[in-house]
Amino acid sequence: MNRSQITTLGALKKANYVSHTVKEEMRNNLIERLKKGLPVFDNIIGYEDTVIPQLERAILAGHNINFLGLRGQAKTRMARQLVTLLDEYIPVIKGSEINDDPLKPLSYFGRKAVEENGDNTAIEWVHRSERYAEKLATPDVNIADLVGDLDPIKAANLKLSYSDEGVIHFGIIPRSNRGIFVINELPDLQPRIQVALFNILQEGDIQIRGFKLRFPLDVQFVFTANPEDYTNRGAIITPLKDRIQSQIFTHYPETIEIGRAITKQEVNLKEGQRKNIQMPLLIEQLIEQIAVEARSSEFVDEKSGVSARLSISAYESVVSAVERRMLLNAEQKGSARVGDLLAAIPAIVGKIEMVYEGEQEGAVTVAHKLIGSAIRSLASRYFPDFDKMRDKQHPEIRERYVKITQWFENGNELSLENDESEKMYEKTLNRVTGLNKVVATAKKIDTSNSEVLLMEYLIHVLAAYSMLDKKILEKSFTFQDYFSSIMPKGDSNRFKDFQ
Repeated sequence: MNRSQITTLGALKKANYVSHTVKEEMRNNLIERLKKGLPVFDNIIGYEDTVIPQLERAILAGHNINFLGLRGQAKTRMARQLVTLLDEYIPVIKGSEINDDPLKPLSYFGRKAVEENGDNTAIEWVHRSERYAEKLATPDVNIADLVGDLDPIKAANLKLSYSDEGVIHFGIIPRSNRGIFVINELPDLQPRIQVALFNILQEGDIQIRGFKLRFPLDVQFVFTANPEDYTNRGAIITPLKDRIQSQIFTHYPETIEIGRAITKQEVNLKEGQRKNIQMPLLIEQLIEQIAVEARSSEFVDEKSGVSARLSISAYESVVSAVERRMLLNAEQKGSARVGDLLAAIPAIVGKIEMVYEGEQEGAVTVAHKLIGSAIRSLASRYFPDFDKMRDKQHPEIRERYVKITQWFENGNELSLENDESEKMYEKTLNRVTGLNKVVATAKKIDTSNSEVLLMEYLIHVLAAYSMLDKKILEKSFTFQDYFSSIMPKGDSNRFKDFQ
């Protein structure tokens, strides 16, 4: 069909154009994609076997949809991608505010245009990208915003009576006719506004002031909601919830590997950062594990959730910490370290909602605890011994690290400066007797994890298991023997004699 030649209603009829509803368009285009084995959504990771099949079934059934889930679970992203299931172009009466179908006009303007011009009625073609509308639900949203109201200026300019339909100014829902309309954070809408919505969902009718309007609006409704909002700020009223045919639950990444894929897809890095800075697998895993720990932490509000944006922001902060160190040391290349996770603390504290106990601890302290928990949780991936560390039947495990701990027991301290050069970083870690030998036999998952990085990680792990004492300073980490850190130097030897 040559759209450039079809500019009137008569030409549209000659082309045998057949109108479809929005739900029919989406259903037909989804069927074509599924038959051809094409992906329905781009860059939606982790929902292949859970959320997406439910969404596809809802579209095939012609349902209005509510995405219910915690923050940072790609609800709005999926809603916005639904527009790709619409036909690329549709014809509308030229000048229509509500995308009137030339074959079945709804509005006063559209009906009048067809009555006066017949087959000469001018039409235009609207791209699917223009058939999407989105509204964030806030307490100040009113009926006029969503449905419409009388426009006194329009009435004065056109010299129309208030009883004339021509004075109506349509809201965002009628203007979304023949398209997709999304309301984010639905529970935040006042109940009286939700009442207006459920009549539209059930009957397709809109009511504006005293006008007797019956518009069978053709709209695909999509809503998003956070379960937390049901108790904190509002709720979806029962009649409205009853008229949303499919409620689809979203979720956080089920594994840190899925989380890594999402984070790497979403991070905003500059070209120089991507080219010159290496992010080892271990650091990427630790960043994702921090989010996992936060979601189960006793200090963090579980109902509030921990957005995937925590991992994204933390990743960008760690990369920036490496870049800053490179600039300070005039280095051309750099690689992230375990110590660089400190740079992620501002990103962490800004993305978590804490319970009372967390508030008492303090946001920064909670962030340090989450980093420490992540270091401990991943230890067995690289050093399988730590799976059995708490088992008294395996005392030989601690013996494998005895040379390292003895180096500290002899009064030595290890200070890792955050901004020290790569050469000094390696030199400092090599001072610890036996450290490189243990790491050499460690399980190496990925070549991006250098031996020096694993040496640093092992030191942090030993501290996490209370085999060493770790002090976090402004610009460095200091590690020393656990007992000598809590006893005066003169008493530490007597403690060894006592043993």
